[in-house]
Amino acid sequence: MTAKILAVDSVRPVDEFEQDALRVASAIRERGVGLGDRVMLKAGNSAAYVCVLYALMHVGASIVLVDQQEHPEETRRIAVRTGVKVTFVDDETPIYDDADPIHLYELMVAVADHEPAGPALSFEDWGELPDGLIMWTSGSTGSPKGVVKSGASFLRNLRRNADQVGHRADDVLMPLLPFAHQYGLSMVLIAYLARCSLVIAPYRRLDRALRMGRDAGVTVIDATPSSYRSILGLITRKPALRSHLQDVRMFCVGAAPLDAPLVERYVAEFGLPLLDSYGSTELGNIAFATLDNPVACGRAMQGIRLRIVDEDGRELAPGESGEIQVDTPDALLGQVSEDGTVVPAHADGWQPTGDLGHLDADGNLYVLGRKFAVHRMGYTLYPELIERKVSGHGCSTRIVPLPDELRGSQLVFFVEDEEQRDAGHWRERLCALLPAFEQPNRVVVLERFPLNRNGKPDKKALAALAADQA
Repeated sequence: MTAKILAVDSVRPVDEFEQDALRVASAIRERGVGLGDRVMLKAGNSAAYVCVLYALMHVGASIVLVDQQEHPEETRRIAVRTGVKVTFVDDETPIYDDADPIHLYELMVAVADHEPAGPALSFEDWGELPDGLIMWTSGSTGSPKGVVKSGASFLRNLRRNADQVGHRADDVLMPLLPFAHQYGLSMVLIAYLARCSLVIAPYRRLDRALRMGRDAGVTVIDATPSSYRSILGLITRKPALRSHLQDVRMFCVGAAPLDAPLVERYVAEFGLPLLDSYGSTELGNIAFATLDNPVACGRAMQGIRLRIVDEDGRELAPGESGEIQVDTPDALLGQVSEDGTVVPAHADGWQPTGDLGHLDADGNLYVLGRKFAVHRMGYTLYPELIERKVSGHGCSTRIVPLPDELRGSQLVFFVEDEEQRDAGHWRERLCALLPAFEQPNRVVVLERFPLNRNGKPDKKALAALAADQA
């Protein structure tokens, strides 16, 4: 089977696609970009995006990845802060007035008749850069941070990932994720490392993505829990779509907490679990469930260690919950400061994650949520642990605490319910599951949780809704 890059408007064998990337690399050099120059890539998922990404890596540029939907003024701030020399965009990208960007389509057209220049596509020079890649955290728990990584450490982390999960040369990967972020970018480059096919599907139009998956014979899907819920909804409304996924051997998931009932529905529907994972922009990909070990987030990848500690930093036994700490050689090298300098991260040894979880006796990681406590009625509560508790009973919730002088905190429960059953229905169910000190002050029913650009429930948007309700 010949590996291919399959997009909405093109299908190219991988070898030919990489020749295109070499042509684009020549055009990029002609525009004055060379080894170590810092550039911004801000565009949506497309074959041109992947081609220019490969070309920039071949040239050895320091690549600042920015989400296509980022506001123009924030884009300007990032450009000034990181000192980018050139910005690459597509036609749908909001950009500030004096950016003078290079358009991806313009590049592709300009080199269409050119001969490939130089040796085969290589990321070796890019790998030597200490700042080969700069990505921005989602900002779901604070201001977005510019995370600086070497190209070599990023690719090394992805090789561990591919080895553990078991990606093969005959696979057809379809990541339903934005390529400007950790998870989506990982899958693009794993396809390159595994020499397998990649489907670049419109992840916001899942009906079209499923058709593309059918036509391409997709074998591995990576997506967020919200996308997997939407896929089930599509299949329920249009049962014929189920056959579009008949070749899938792995449903992989990440970027947000996964509810047990959703996993059970996939096992019932397809005979396959959702394979959960754990990682972060700062520390890279860390742990993965696999087909032969489909337990929670699986075990840590080879060369990476996990432990759980209490508030005093003491390591806890299997089954005991505390903060997750990670020891990985693939961590960030630094963060971009406000003046553009890279502040070293000193990320050697055990690194705190701010996440709560526990390990079982076999080393499988169970992630319970962020280490974010609120005090209420004399109790210390972790909202995400409450969310996990009720999710096992079919209640998909997100909790926003609000200050309350009398109780310490009020808890606003947002419930995701396609059927839009009223708040009284859900209050009754929640109160039957929870002790009085964990029960909601207010229940708000939403058809869908608002999502941020990573596909995670948007905590800032929910907090604003909760404030409005108050």
